Amino acid sequence: MPLSRSVSVSSLPGLEDWGGPGAPENVVLFEVAWEVANKVGGIYTVLQTKARVTADEWGESYVLVGPYVESSVRTQVELLEPPQPALRRTLAAMNAQGCKVHFGRWLIEGSPAVVLLDVGATAWSLERWKGELWESCAIGVPWYDREANDAVLFGFLVAWFLGEFAAQSEERPFIVGHFHEWLAGLGLVLSRARRLPVATIFTTHATLLGRYLCAGSVDFYNNLHSFDVDKEAGERQIYHRYCLERAAAHCAHVLTTVSHVTAAEAEHLLKRKPDLVTPNGLNVRKFSAMHEFQNLHAQSKARVQEFVRGHFYGHLDFDLDKTLFFFIAGRYEFSNKGADIFLEALARLNYLLRVNGSEVTVVAFFIMPARTNNFNVESLKGQAVRKQLWDTANAVKEKFGKKLYESLLVGNLPDMNKMLDREDFTMMKRAIFATQRQSFPPVCTHNMLDDATDPILTTIRRIGLFNSSNDRVKIIFHPEFLSSTSPLLPVDYEEFVRGCHLGVFPSYYEPWGYTPAECTVMGIPSVSTNLSGFGCFMEEHIADPSAYGIYIVDRRFRAPEESCAQLTAFLYGFCQQSRRQRIVQRNRTERLSDLLDWKYLGRYYTFARRMALAKAFPENFTYDPPEAAAGFRYPRPASVPPSPALSRLSSPRHSDEEDERYDEEEEAAKDRVNIRRPPSPPGSPPGTDPRVPAPRGTAQWQVWLSTWIIPLWGVGGDSGCTHLCQPHSTRSGSAPQIWGGFWGALYPPPSPQCLHSAWAQPHSKMGSPISQRGGGIWGSPTYTHSTPQVWVRGGPHIRPSPPGTWIIKVLHTHPNDWVHGREVCVILGVPTP
Repeated sequence: MPLSRSVSVSSLPGLEDWGGPGAPENVVLFEVAWEVANKVGGIYTVLQTKARVTADEWGESYVLVGPYVESSVRTQVELLEPPQPALRRTLAAMNAQGCKVHFGRWLIEGSPAVVLLDVGATAWSLERWKGELWESCAIGVPWYDREANDAVLFGFLVAWFLGEFAAQSEERPFIVGHFHEWLAGLGLVLSRARRLPVATIFTTHATLLGRYLCAGSVDFYNNLHSFDVDKEAGERQIYHRYCLERAAAHCAHVLTTVSHVTAAEAEHLLKRKPDLVTPNGLNVRKFSAMHEFQNLHAQSKARVQEFVRGHFYGHLDFDLDKTLFFFIAGRYEFSNKGADIFLEALARLNYLLRVNGSEVTVVAFFIMPARTNNFNVESLKGQAVRKQLWDTANAVKEKFGKKLYESLLVGNLPDMNKMLDREDFTMMKRAIFATQRQSFPPVCTHNMLDDATDPILTTIRRIGLFNSSNDRVKIIFHPEFLSSTSPLLPVDYEEFVRGCHLGVFPSYYEPWGYTPAECTVMGIPSVSTNLSGFGCFMEEHIADPSAYGIYIVDRRFRAPEESCAQLTAFLYGFCQQSRRQRIVQRNRTERLSDLLDWKYLGRYYTFARRMALAKAFPENFTYDPPEAAAGFRYPRPASVPPSPALSRLSSPRHSDEEDERYDEEEEAAKDRVNIRRPPSPPGSPPGTDPRVPAPRGTAQWQVWLSTWIIPLWGVGGDSGCTHLCQPHSTRSGSAPQIWGGFWGALYPPPSPQCLHSAWAQPHSKMGSPISQRGGGIWGSPTYTHSTPQVWVRGGPHIRPSPPGTWIIKVLHTHPNDWVHGREVCVILGVPTP
């Protein structure tokens, strides 16, 4: 189902909907994957969410090919007769020779056509096909690897289907075969070996060897170029799988990966550089309600709070209104998914919250499926106690309300001493006594089969986070996927994510990362890393990801200790935010949904198909790389101060007032205005903007691109910090836009309400005013110094400047400017005749 988002804070025009010229004529697209209508992992989400955009582009010429799995087909596929004559003849020919091939509609948005191949019905051909694979490709598959055996059966059936379709088609259409992962890769290899008229694309979402190496606790990325891939694959007994994956990568006309991180991995491990990067997206559906996703967060959070009340009964000594919910979810890969560094950061966060006397409590959920045999009795008892207490409170409330109603009905004020009788007090006391317990609340909600060796539980014992009353960080390990029918935590995954405050995914190996992407679409801030495809994608497209609620931990260029310290700083900074600041940040996070919509990211798949057609059929198709493929870059939010050193990154400006005015539509409008392509690279000659006329006079001030804007102490509560600012902005409201106000002070002279005064200020001495209010700021300098310093009220902060530069102090007083009442210093370049 599509993830929902609000239209009130969306539609940044830098990412326009892109439909392209549509599918080429007389071309049929077959997308082949083991996870078509068969949920196994993340590829299922890719295919499911992308189906609508692809079906809109290709229509009936788009067909998904996957395995026939009875349990999935019963609930997800409507079996039908093929409408196209060529498909009908193909299925009839294959079924006549002993295969079982089915056609239907996948019951998802877009209703794409699917062809499902029953691998079990052709198992009698396995040994013969293995022999053919050895003779044609010199790849041997052992008998004991059932998954590889299924890949062989599926690959031969796919190649058979594509060849039969080409033979049964009267008009001989051009065929594009898009294969996902090594399980479907053999069909591509056989198509090329048999010289079928198919343009082939192979997408690797994660390399086999990469997953195994990272799971083995090796320094993967620093040694990527030096691995003996054949030796490593052989030692892990996956050499035959590796050969299938590598053969598909080399045989494909076009090789794609989901991120630049995986592209470098594929180049070294699969020995071929990918032709394109095709990022994964989501099917984003917009709400018409203005603040719907914020309302959904409040509703879902209430459901999570009810579970927490029951889980911590008897130890509920913390304020739920000041409690934050963090979570990590995904496959149980302790190191690859970053659960190890997350636990270590939680231990440090617990120490920081305790020593600083913070009233904030953090409940961290670990949603990772593991081997269990049942629910934990204490966990179930907690929910029963909570429900019993709720029923008791309701019973007393009804009796109280009835007596109050009867008293008011006769015109008397109630006697509070008679509203509750002895029986009511006895009932309430029994309910209170039932909530008492001697043991700590359980860390794990289930009975683990390997409790003594489980990595998460072992680490929790080491760091000592046992949910005691003194701990400000509590941990709940839920080793099972969430379900709305669960007797313990009856919420589905989407509702649970909406109810949390922060998703934490500090993965060491994450080719893309759908979990933080889903958080973004639902307006939930998240932590990612620069080793995940999602983190790299956001760094590429956003000028300041943390301002939008996307915290990116550096795990590539820092030691594990430094990465853990950085993650701890992110978590502690998030805990210091006020409720209003978190609301503002969620608005910004949700505004990034356009970046992850298939309406934008689907174009990369279109580029790959056109490239494959041009390589396979050069006489009929050509391919020119698009100039706009680099995309756009989001600026900093309009209300964020220009300093990267602020401790509260998500606040429009420093304030502890909960009821401070914040206009969501106004901020969204500012961001819509500011969306633009990435700025010109540094090094361009200053003062060359053709939109800005040069000033008249004998001396002109040229502005250096590396301009420091420095808020002063004692004016707005900011510390003396610096920020690199871009010139040539023309509007007010954000860090670069302050420069726009100063630019207006130069060209032409400013209006009185924009600029109060300007002084030359070498070192720490105030100079004589070189202009009066509204009179411009160029003229003869009063002081000259070869190495001027920036003087900040409260203490000097030395910053080297180009020789001969001047420091001009400007006081902005425009009522609509966020720096109202603040002073800013701008370093100007040398005057030129």
